[in-house]
Amino acid sequence: MDRPARVEFVNPFALFAAFALFAASAYAQITAQPPRGPLTPPWDKGIQPISRDSYYNAIACGKQGGANPPCVFYDAGLCKNPDFTLALFTPYKQVAYEVWQAVRNKQEPPTPSYADAQRTRITVGVTPGAGSKNPIARVAITRGGRAVSPITQSLEAGGGGKFIFDFAAFAPTDDVTLELAGRAKTVTCAIDKSVLALLR
Repeated sequence: MDRPARVEFVNPFALFAAFALFAASAYAQITAQPPRGPLTPPWDKGIQPISRDSYYNAIACGKQGGANPPCVFYDAGLCKNPDFTLALFTPYKQVAYEVWQAVRNKQEPPTPSYADAQRTRITVGVTPGAGSKNPIARVAITRGGRAVSPITQSLEAGGGGKFIFDFAAFAPTDDVTLELAGRAKTVTCAIDKSVLALLR
């Protein structure tokens, strides 16, 4: 006579714990840190198209010189995580960086092209963190429950990429979530509108 088949019971709590561990390893949530300060000259309008105010504010920022002035490198550590390093390129940064480079090299501060700054949008540059094995695949922003995709994107051989957004995506009127979807894991960064207002 055949013996009845042995039935294995799976502990549902162990199954849930295993699933939670898998989900945590494939997904990470962080909160954006405000730029290290004090930020001079002050700015609280967020990233926007170049204007008379932002143009001259950016020139004043660049003239400060120094190794890493916070008003130029305000994005350092914004969404710090081991998988990706971010760098924002904006019209403000284009002007400030050009002036800062000249001042750092003890040259006469230039008059950056206003027209070039007018043509510049927001580029989110993504490079892999040291030792990261999670190349970037996609970047998106969620605001007001709606996903905003980049206007254009380009992936690089080294696992990074450049993602260009219009100004509305970073407007400091709502909190946003920046989603960095890697091939192995997704990192999301919650950015409060008070932090968005300090970006430039």
